[in-house]
Amino acid sequence: MKQLIVFDLDGTLAESKSSLDAEMATLLNALLSIVKVAVISGGNWPQFEKQLLANLSHGEHLTNLSLLPTSGTKFYRYESGWTRLYSEDFTDEQKEKISSSLKQAIGLSDFRIAETWGEQIEDRGSQITFSALGQQAPIEEKKKWDPDFTKRKKIKALLDNLIPEFYVRLGGTTSVDVTKPGIDKAYGIRKLRDTLGIAIQEMIFIGDALFPGGNDYPAKEAGAVSIQVRDPNETKRVIEAIVACLNCVRHTKLRQEESR
Repeated sequence: MKQLIVFDLDGTLAESKSSLDAEMATLLNALLSIVKVAVISGGNWPQFEKQLLANLSHGEHLTNLSLLPTSGTKFYRYESGWTRLYSEDFTDEQKEKISSSLKQAIGLSDFRIAETWGEQIEDRGSQITFSALGQQAPIEEKKKWDPDFTKRKKIKALLDNLIPEFYVRLGGTTSVDVTKPGIDKAYGIRKLRDTLGIAIQEMIFIGDALFPGGNDYPAKEAGAVSIQVRDPNETKRVIEAIVACLNCVRHTKLRQEESR
């Protein structure tokens, strides 16, 4: 069995910008008790705290958890508390160019957004994120807006021409993420390898956007065994299978040691 299980957050562990539900929290706590786990997501650190950490039980098992916000451009590990190891932040000039290019791409797109909830463009330090319906949009509205990614693929195509020096990825249910070149979830996977000393071949990545252009796809390109899920409910079934498999391996080893 693999040594590290890596998850996307929105659409994989929880609905977009929503907290883990009780069943998912229980399953993750069980997984953390037997194997190392990491979460890489386009969300910023406060989103990780609210969606993920606030719903996990506290204890020594958190030392098995690594967190990589903003598509792997930041890395946090738990020691006596959560420590940030790095943050690949944009300069002010880069932020301005990305924000103005996003506004231009939205203007060139031929679809209309009737209503928004909060700001559409968010500066996450090491990532600029466009959320079509705003940062506080209801999940029901977000799911209806671009279920087949057609609208965001058009925005991405425009941005690829406007800012070719940056990486543009589709994430969540309505978002487009922009990072520095070479810094995406593949970068995060390699950072996990270097920091934890675990070969990429010993990792499993689980996400809902593992298609070309999706913000999970770089993890697959990096060489991690990848499992595509439709939603958090399917992720739960995958975690149950992994926990059962790991427990089986552990019990087999114990029986072998006892028989020696």
